[in-house]
Amino acid sequence: MWEKLFKELSFFPEGASTLAWEIDAIYLFAVAITVVFTLLIFALMAFLVIKFRRTDENFVPKPIHGSAPLEITWSVIPFVITMVLFGWGAYVFFKYSTPPAGSMDVHVVGKQWMWKIQHPEGKREINELHVPIGQPVRLIMTSEDVLHSFYIPAFRIKRDTVPGRYSVAWFEANKTGEFHLFCAEYCGTEHSRMIGKVVVLSQPEYDEWLRTEENGAQDTPVMAGQRLFSQMRCESCHSEGGVGKAPSLAGLYGTQVVLADGSRAVADESYLRESILDPKHRVVDGFSPVMPTFQGQLSEEQVLELIAYIKTLDAK
Repeated sequence: MWEKLFKELSFFPEGASTLAWEIDAIYLFAVAITVVFTLLIFALMAFLVIKFRRTDENFVPKPIHGSAPLEITWSVIPFVITMVLFGWGAYVFFKYSTPPAGSMDVHVVGKQWMWKIQHPEGKREINELHVPIGQPVRLIMTSEDVLHSFYIPAFRIKRDTVPGRYSVAWFEANKTGEFHLFCAEYCGTEHSRMIGKVVVLSQPEYDEWLRTEENGAQDTPVMAGQRLFSQMRCESCHSEGGVGKAPSLAGLYGTQVVLADGSRAVADESYLRESILDPKHRVVDGFSPVMPTFQGQLSEEQVLELIAYIKTLDAK
């Protein structure tokens, strides 16, 4: 019921994801509380000004030194409202900070002045993102040059893409159609032209779109990453079982890694990226810092492809 109500409110951008109505509900709640208390305060001011206006020149009012019940009331009520707003916002924040299991990974690279996108099946797009309805989509994003911000108003998601690191956002579209995609961070003279669209299709339409190849068959990120892994001779050090000069990569993704300084790190996309481009920064315990850097030798797309391949390596 509430979701339908929010969709009818014309002063909101169109909502087309599972996240949209929850964000709108929190916003409306905050606005409603603000309006109610503003009207209440002005009404009380008007009432008290009229009720206690001076009508007798000789009237001497009695001093009031405080009221414990009144002070408790005006302290407890705002506190409760604030905690409700905080708890509600925290619930939505954490819910949408962690992509659900089974999400479809899509790689996004921001560059002056375009969005370069690659699907897990290998399909590439520029300033367009095709997704199926009802499928959680996990965006793994970075930037090649300056700070950008990936923004889809209809989905209520906005996440900065930062050079040298990965940022993650996810959404689940619940309406088919075309929706605006913007860069919401000033990134240079052509910033206003860094726009695109998100196309939400039914699952059969999305499958058909994937089968439509304009320029012949395209490698998936995993296939391209496997080829790069071989070309760079990574297997000469990262042998199975970790008996070479470097630790084994089989089953590495998502695990806790013990480092030479005794600290631990989670082997996620950011850790793998750092290990490729700055391998001496965090060295695995028991190994020497002998790996050369590949900074400047690999593009952001190639790093993402290598990571996609490493994630598929089975510990078995």
